Amino acid sequence: MTTIPNADQAGLAWTKSTYSDGGNNCVEVAHGVPDAMPVPDSKVPAGPAIVIPDSIWGTFLDAVKQRTI
Repeated sequence: MTTIPNADQAGLAWTKSTYSDGGNNCVEVAHGVPDAMPVPDSKVPAGPAIVIPDSIWGTFLDAVKQRTI
């Protein structure tokens, strides 16, 4: 698995989901990484972010939209 070691120092613009509760229980992503979607643990900002290939991220989003997961 590919990771970004220090997500908060990676120079990426992190975007929180509009469905987030405003606390630390949210989904954040960084757009602009070629062919990938970095996703950090919002409870540990200085921690790593996993880097998910676009094809897998798209499949995940489709499943969420269809409520199959």
